[in-house]
Amino acid sequence: MGFVTELKDLLKKNIREYGMYIALIVIMAIFSVLTDGTFISARNISKLIDATGYIAVLAVGMTLVIVIRHIDLSVGFVAGFLGAVAAILLTSAHLPVIVTIPIILALGVVIGLFNGFLVAKLQIPAFVASLAGMLIFRGGLLQATQKSGTIIIPNASFNAIGNGYIPDIAVIPGFHLVTLLLGALTIVAMFISESKSRRNKLKYNFEVVSAKIFTAKLIFMSLIIAYIAFILSQFNGLSWTTVVVIVVTAIYHFMTTRTVLGRHIYAVGGNPEAAKLSGISVKNITFFVFGSMSMLAALSGILYTSRLQSATTTAGVLFELDAIAAAYVGGVSAAGGVGKVTGSIIGALVMASLTSGMNLMGVDISWQYIIRGIVLILAVVFDVMTRNKKG
Repeated sequence: MGFVTELKDLLKKNIREYGMYIALIVIMAIFSVLTDGTFISARNISKLIDATGYIAVLAVGMTLVIVIRHIDLSVGFVAGFLGAVAAILLTSAHLPVIVTIPIILALGVVIGLFNGFLVAKLQIPAFVASLAGMLIFRGGLLQATQKSGTIIIPNASFNAIGNGYIPDIAVIPGFHLVTLLLGALTIVAMFISESKSRRNKLKYNFEVVSAKIFTAKLIFMSLIIAYIAFILSQFNGLSWTTVVVIVVTAIYHFMTTRTVLGRHIYAVGGNPEAAKLSGISVKNITFFVFGSMSMLAALSGILYTSRLQSATTTAGVLFELDAIAAAYVGGVSAAGGVGKVTGSIIGALVMASLTSGMNLMGVDISWQYIIRGIVLILAVVFDVMTRNKKG
């Protein structure tokens, strides 16, 4: 089989996985042309990635929720409410950041476990349970901020999470050396991981792509990583928000692809009854996924509150819808059982790129909502069509 023929066949078989990457590249190329290169500038790309952070974290958790055939509408105001609680702990209780963050994350887990209890134990539909949670935490946010409307956070360490950048080890005019080094290390780690995975598949006689396709894939991914590192290094380097998103994505990617827990989550999403009959505790998986979701909502609230350097009454508005849209655009199936956290991160970047590009072009906000809605519809239609084709 020729290289081009095999490449076409690979893309055809894995169109769901590669589709969102192609879409992101096309969107970025179009906006780069339409904005005369402003969109692809180091400053804009850096700000774009940072602005995506709090939604990307939510999208990771929402991926697992949708995979097990549920939904969580409460996460937006859970993020807003816990962000306000963090502000109160920092300003009124005068707790240090190192104490405040674990408390907020723990509260997120407790909230998620309660949601899991409503869904798994009491058999309340997730839509209804999380809708109730949305209303409750919307009220909680208003209660927490009712005195001043906005809680200003003067804590420099906390605010650095959403606005700071990792320090550099040496001064090179125009470049952030640590970011370039981390990009190089990421490429090396990817080569090692992908090569090891390929060897293991060959060892057990699993189907793999040809050596030429495998090499081309590694080169292509390396160029993307190198380009992103190069762009970010030209504007302050990696932000702490980006570091948080990378760490969260890495942890959840490993958990969903390399652990028994991950396999159980997808088994429950694929067929809950069959999973139950095979000995998997569907209730425990539900508890874990909802607990994980609200913990990530708490982290999202920290990132957002830190970014604004304050807690506001509008924090959390539409966060859940942005996270759901990012997950669907990123390839998560509405039928459950299918989806990757890495895909949802790309989905979040696609939606953020659309918003950023349209803002640079001066597109009216009403048209921005319409266009984003159309993109979401197209993503779900694409999901339905690929599922029916496979069926």
